[in-house]
Amino acid sequence: MSHSFKPVLTFVLVFTLYFNANAQNKKPVAKPNILLIFTDDLGYMDCGFTGSKIMETPNIDALSKKGMVFNNAYAGAGNCAPSRAALISGKYSPRTGVYAVGSTTRGPVELMKLVPVRNNVALNPSFKTIAEGLKDQGYATAIFGKWHLADSKATQPQAQGFDQYTEGPKEQSVKGSNEAADPKGVAYLTDAAIKFMQNTKDKPFFAYLAHNAIHSKLEAKAETIAKFKKKGLNDKMAVYAACTYDFDASVGVIMDFLKKTGLEKNTLVIFTSDNGATQQSSQEPLRGNKGSYYEGGIREPFIACWPDHIKPGAINATPIINLDFYPTFMSLAGDKKFKSDGEDLMPLLLGQKTETIRKSIYWYFPGYLDNPVIRGRDKVFRTRPVAVIRKGDFKLHLYLEEWMLDGGKARIKENNAVELYNIKTDEGEHLNLANTNEAKRDELLADLLSWMEKTKAPLPTKITATNKAVQGTVGGEN
Repeated sequence: MSHSFKPVLTFVLVFTLYFNANAQNKKPVAKPNILLIFTDDLGYMDCGFTGSKIMETPNIDALSKKGMVFNNAYAGAGNCAPSRAALISGKYSPRTGVYAVGSTTRGPVELMKLVPVRNNVALNPSFKTIAEGLKDQGYATAIFGKWHLADSKATQPQAQGFDQYTEGPKEQSVKGSNEAADPKGVAYLTDAAIKFMQNTKDKPFFAYLAHNAIHSKLEAKAETIAKFKKKGLNDKMAVYAACTYDFDASVGVIMDFLKKTGLEKNTLVIFTSDNGATQQSSQEPLRGNKGSYYEGGIREPFIACWPDHIKPGAINATPIINLDFYPTFMSLAGDKKFKSDGEDLMPLLLGQKTETIRKSIYWYFPGYLDNPVIRGRDKVFRTRPVAVIRKGDFKLHLYLEEWMLDGGKARIKENNAVELYNIKTDEGEHLNLANTNEAKRDELLADLLSWMEKTKAPLPTKITATNKAVQGTVGGEN
């Protein structure tokens, strides 16, 4: 099957039938299908519906009008692997030990003030994955694209609950596909997902469509690049916008498929991204980019669409995180007892009146990532060791170098260990309230420290003569 399509944005989650019983004959209805469309490095401000003046994402924008938009949706971490580990396991980073891609020692070691916590490059097979949970509930499961959680016999997708794994560009090249017409493999993966959904007849399905776009290397169709050059963009931004546009097309293709096959009404679609955009794309008014824990590094475009269940055009400001997908999917599948660090989003998706689903959301990164972000805190690193909490309208960053080396709580007014922002009134994180709203600072700080203790979050260690070599830098993806 071959498709041409407009670019897609981040992740689309399609749920088919929300099971309930026929009121008269008690005959059970099939469990819902789930389609998760997950983009790579698509920033919050890189979609038309979120306000981009450069990117064109007509299919994603159309989806946003058909479904519910969450404008405070977050990734589980600031870059690829830990965010995916959080999604797949339903667990926060201190529990999985997956904090970065490759190493937590990224950048000049001589400028690091602490020895970072070592990184797990794989998701431990002891974790019951979202695919394993759904498989237990009778689902056919498949992943298309980026796994990024190691590929040993014990850690590859097929060993972690997925019936089918279609990797993408490498397979595409081997099979002789026309890479010039589909340079990021977006059409290839979309076609594979459609074939899987078509052929899954006797079971509900979970399709995890984890695109490689728009992660670097940025690639796009020649005609799409030409389109954006005509708009006056320089060569680099023309390719960036074109890659996004080509990706957006796949959203249109898969939504057309669902509509034409009659699956649309029985499918919940959730669309989002794994982390923020790279420094090539400013996320203003949000601060920062991929790899940082300011809003530009972790806030993601998010749409949930399920006709006749989710109100079209609805906007929800409740903070959510990709850890929530696991309990949400399990709830739909019929297992409401499953425990994770996330929360079941179904009451929010269905528009039921409910209290805030949680008090707080947390992030933890006990290492270093090089290459500073736009309007970041640091001129060398995207982030240094940090713990973060979002509670209600407020967000607090605890920087561990200053906290551990410069007096901690006793010197909190002068050591710059804590940043506090009111995200509702200052989403760009401009005004640090740490020393002007001490009550809120101390409230969030206490909650954060308690969470770190509860999750047994390992702290980086002070540098000594014996450990000064740290880990050394590791190359690879950013």
